[in-house]
Amino acid sequence: MAVRIEQVDLPGIGVRHDVLTESGRRVSVLTQRSGERTLAVFDVDDPDSCRDPITLTDDEAEALAELLGASVMLGQLSALRDAAGVYTEQIVIAADSPFVDRPLGDTRARTRTGASIVALLRDGSVIPSPGPETPLQAGDNVVAVGTRTGLDALTRLIADGAN
Repeated sequence: MAVRIEQVDLPGIGVRHDVLTESGRRVSVLTQRSGERTLAVFDVDDPDSCRDPITLTDDEAEALAELLGASVMLGQLSALRDAAGVYTEQIVIAADSPFVDRPLGDTRARTRTGASIVALLRDGSVIPSPGPETPLQAGDNVVAVGTRTGLDALTRLIADGAN
């Protein structure tokens, strides 16, 4: 199903983007000329009536965008479990892992195991598509995609540096 997004120019104010949900709800992001953003949900019975608009700081807007993007990505990854031979797994970086406080690229995970690290879960937030320069920290959850053999090898690699 295609998602319907409408753009409304508000002269002198800014631009409003509306997402129309399957249930008929309207969720809007108003970006004012000042750069301020407001999130709004409209009443289903009165599409002109906004309930509890929320003004977001830059950091809050970025966190919300990451959260929404990451949750969609993780949901899509979970769907891969149905694909023949492809799995997703979360692997915790233990405090004694040889990769703690080292960049992700030092693992050479994909080359050594055939599994791909597609996200890091850290302190309640998600780092989608981490780059090779992203430092690994004790307690990080590595979200990986690969074959059962590749994911087992990645688990050993992260635990003790061997695959």
